[in-house]
Amino acid sequence: MLCVCCTSLLMVALDNTIVNVALPALGEDLHAPLSGLQWTMDAYTLTLAGLLILSGSVADRIGRRRVFRTGLLIFTAGSLLCGIAPNLPGLVAFRVVQAVGGSMLNPVALSIITTTFTDPKERAQAIGVWGGVAGISMALGPLTGGVLTETAGWRAIFWINVPIGLLAWVLTGRFVPESKARRPRAIDPVGQLLMITLLVSLTYGIIEAPHAGRAVGLGCGAVAAAALAALVWYESRRPEPLIDVRFFRSAPFSGAAAMAVLGFAALGSFLFLTTLYLQRHRGLTAFEAGLCTLPLALTAFVVAPLAGRLVGTRGPRAPLVVAGVCFAVTGALLTRVTLDTPLPPLLACFALFGLGFGMLNPPVTNTAVTGMPAAQASVAAAIASTSRQVGQSLGIAIAGSIVATAATASGFVRAAHAAWWINAGYGALILCLAVITTGRWARGTAQRTAARLMADEPVGSTERHR
Repeated sequence: MLCVCCTSLLMVALDNTIVNVALPALGEDLHAPLSGLQWTMDAYTLTLAGLLILSGSVADRIGRRRVFRTGLLIFTAGSLLCGIAPNLPGLVAFRVVQAVGGSMLNPVALSIITTTFTDPKERAQAIGVWGGVAGISMALGPLTGGVLTETAGWRAIFWINVPIGLLAWVLTGRFVPESKARRPRAIDPVGQLLMITLLVSLTYGIIEAPHAGRAVGLGCGAVAAAALAALVWYESRRPEPLIDVRFFRSAPFSGAAAMAVLGFAALGSFLFLTTLYLQRHRGLTAFEAGLCTLPLALTAFVVAPLAGRLVGTRGPRAPLVVAGVCFAVTGALLTRVTLDTPLPPLLACFALFGLGFGMLNPPVTNTAVTGMPAAQASVAAAIASTSRQVGQSLGIAIAGSIVATAATASGFVRAAHAAWWINAGYGALILCLAVITTGRWARGTAQRTAARLMADEPVGSTERHR
């Protein structure tokens, strides 16, 4: 069961890393500007972020295995369509289809894991394996993407999802039990609309402001602020909200969500910038660029299960502190990179970033789902996954906007230095949050929040398994 659930993570995460390394070839073939490359990535991550919580609620209502298998079919069909996209608008549209299916996979699979592994230590170790699969996807993605792009073209990076998705669909029916909440929450269309408005307007303003002007950026920022205010007001007054704001009374949960945003913003920025730097401005092939990311991926793969065990035995603070330090140091070191920087020190920086990423994911995931009522396991997991996708979308949008005006290779490198300083800032914030949200005071807020949630949970709303 754990293997089948991790397969969905492998497929969805693999898609991100494969597409990153193929961006230059894709952009050349479809005549896509830099903003078009950003939308190729962000159309996927934004749709995921906007629908993850809804998918979690639907899974609690009609059955997690049923939603999971439906998501596999939609994701597989979207991947097939991406592979035959005739132009950039078509590719972006089919990426949205992919993401609709993807939104039904990872949060639902994670809730299956958390409701199956009831022992805290076993759950932490299982989530460590889950985090290790993210490292596998980072290892396989760039290399596989590079090989496929050079030998079969960029379209093959989407077709590879088809056999994986079909195999996972068959295995899910065989090994994954059905489960649902006895009293699932109602669907919240108003909250869903406000959340999508917030995410799309914010990202659109960041990506398009360098080309469309400051007025567009300010207007989108105002819409995003209004949508956020309305979302908080509406959700706090709704009996069964899309986003239960009571979760955020727990300092560990709030900290985990914030650190997920920051960590994946750093990851999205890192992959986007290094892909363009290595291929467009250092002249490496797609395969060579994929090889360069291997130290990052392998380090994350090795470290993530160790971080999961550390969380189970010692708590989340140590791995989170290590993650913050690694992100901050990596960002600062990369501000010294030039077009002539030798590859060995560059690869060492990539490995250091992988160490931070491997240390971040398991404690963030475990903290987000631990202590929440079982009837809302899918929703809590979906909020954690949403934080990741929001962070990755914003990281790509911000990094791309910073380097959008750089017309030459030297101009790109100078502009990228500003983006790397921002990455260092992400790491510094993670470090601060790691210290603040893992102490005695924070644990007290988590206990009080869990008690309130359990007291408010109706009798008979426990899990059902078949």
